Amino acid sequence: MSKLADRFADLRARDETALVPFVTAGDPDLETTEALVGALALAGADIIELGVPFSDPMAEGPTIQRSSERALRAGASLRKVLQLVGRVRASVDAPIVLMGYANNLLAMGDEAFASAASQVGVDGVITVDLPPEEGAEFHAALRARDIDPILLAAPTTRPERLRMLAERASGFLYYVSLTGTTGARSVISDTLEDEVRAVRAYSQIPVCVGFGISTPEHARRVASFADGVVVGSALVQRIEEAPSRDEAVSSATAFVTELKRPLRAAS
Repeated sequence: MSKLADRFADLRARDETALVPFVTAGDPDLETTEALVGALALAGADIIELGVPFSDPMAEGPTIQRSSERALRAGASLRKVLQLVGRVRASVDAPIVLMGYANNLLAMGDEAFASAASQVGVDGVITVDLPPEEGAEFHAALRARDIDPILLAAPTTRPERLRMLAERASGFLYYVSLTGTTGARSVISDTLEDEVRAVRAYSQIPVCVGFGISTPEHARRVASFADGVVVGSALVQRIEEAPSRDEAVSSATAFVTELKRPLRAAS
């Protein structure tokens, strides 16, 4: 059983929903990210998603695009992100998932990346623009090292493809709550619950919902039907607006504490 599977089993036993905060690694610098990872875990993060900065993050809205730009200007790279994971791994028990784009990850080669990720303690990988039909060898290399390749589905996913994704998903299925790019939203789709329940018809894989979730109330609502809640842009915005590293960490951890509270009470 993978570390992600263990985490979801533990959460189910406690009747909790997973909180998965996303931060871009290296935003505004790698030292701040290193401090954030440990602080977010202590604040209630169940799984931590680290974005690998990329120059053309096509799925991202303006907030996360800017965070990638800041990270790249500060010298962040895939290898440095892996080194960061290695440094925090001994002190952070929460599973760590890398989110990136195929150009970035596959440039190292399937086996080389999977080996490097395994050595530092990466638990899962989301490759936004790599469909499973084209990523079979990459995903096999990850699975061979007990790293979960996490797949994505969306409201536009056809039923037959949703079945395939649900059956092939590992760790959890990332369900994109809306069409379009990432970014904080004021409302959650009225059809989201039905869409998540459709996944359950095909598989018992945990389903984590992301894109647009930006308040504790959003988190509470999604927790009533999903296994996990992913919060990215609303958190990254707080880091962007903070005038110092200490205040970035303080603001981010306070927000994560607020988000986790209703997930502990979810039934």
